Amino acid sequence: METGIGSVDGPKGAPSGAVACPATFPASAPTFVGSPSATLGRHLARRLVQIGVSDVFAVPGDFNLTLLDHLIAEPGLRLVGCCNELNAGYAADGYARAKGVGACAVTFTVGGLSVLNAIAGAYSENLPLICIVGGPNSNDYGTNRILHHTIGLPDFSQELRCFTPVTCYQAVVNNLDDAHEQIDKAISTALKESKPVYISVSCNLPAVPHPTFSRDPVPYFLAPRMSNQMSLEAAVEATVAFLDKAVKPVMVAGPKLRVAKAGTAFAELADASGYAVGSFQVTAQDVSTMLRCGHNSIIFLINNGGYTIEVEIHDGPYNVIKNWNYTGLIDAIHNGEGNCWTAKVTCEEELTAAIETATGDKKDCLCFIEVVAHKDDTSKELLEWGSRVSAANSRPPNPQ
Repeated sequence: METGIGSVDGPKGAPSGAVACPATFPASAPTFVGSPSATLGRHLARRLVQIGVSDVFAVPGDFNLTLLDHLIAEPGLRLVGCCNELNAGYAADGYARAKGVGACAVTFTVGGLSVLNAIAGAYSENLPLICIVGGPNSNDYGTNRILHHTIGLPDFSQELRCFTPVTCYQAVVNNLDDAHEQIDKAISTALKESKPVYISVSCNLPAVPHPTFSRDPVPYFLAPRMSNQMSLEAAVEATVAFLDKAVKPVMVAGPKLRVAKAGTAFAELADASGYAVGSFQVTAQDVSTMLRCGHNSIIFLINNGGYTIEVEIHDGPYNVIKNWNYTGLIDAIHNGEGNCWTAKVTCEEELTAAIETATGDKKDCLCFIEVVAHKDDTSKELLEWGSRVSAANSRPPNPQ
């Protein structure tokens, strides 16, 4: 059985003809001091290509438009326009899981605060993600001006303060003299720490040439982390002994596996595949992006009418959500443009038939299969877990 759990061992070059680009710079003509192409925007774009990013998920805004021009101009990059910033962040999260590193680009404050939840999730999952924000004009810093799309205060640091706890490095680029150093430091830190980083670039800087961008950037070299062989062998021995005693062993990989570059070894040991689970009503809009980009994915929507996990902890009317005509929604988003096939199934036989169709006659389509499940269709383990969480949450206050 061939096993895949995403590129948790780091970025890899794409095969010839694939959308993704190789993890090294393509050949190009050298630039020179004063060259119109020796710009911050070009440097940032090529750095992304060098680390293995070939798709940047973006939402345009007043402060990042010129920067997006430079990302589009890079032959090794594809700009994927998303319906909102949160979706762009989640798309970059998923891309980082699959390719080893991801990137998103949004605008200042109104966009940055919107993407923040996805960045926090990537931080908790140890995902190297480059969050690029188009920032205020460099001339506006220190002027006490109140800018639109902000909270109405002459203080540009609110967004930075919000990102600081959920990123391992923050770079505010409002001066070309240290822009090269700041960008490189941020990206290399994301790769070394396997965590998101925040890069804010003043909106008037991406197109300005500067001598520090006159040459192709020196490739990154990240020293490998070495394991203590004796400790590793002892840990493996203890793990195998523990698994041998289990009747029905289940192995769950945590986020530290990615940092240790141990994905392949885990896959060989576990021989299990990984799957991504999301909340559809949060991210439904960007099915349109998948259709526009020609993705032939198979989406399974488990429709149980609400938040079953929360029900098992503490039930209430707030755990029921408005049921949508999900297949009808996808058909409407499709709108006859692109390849799309939908199905709604209510039993095992219908599900088997739908999967056969999705992997056969409709393998060249984006396939959306809605699986209708009872709201109480859950495992014994989830029931036990919910009971324990409920008991823990309802403990009375300690006596004062």
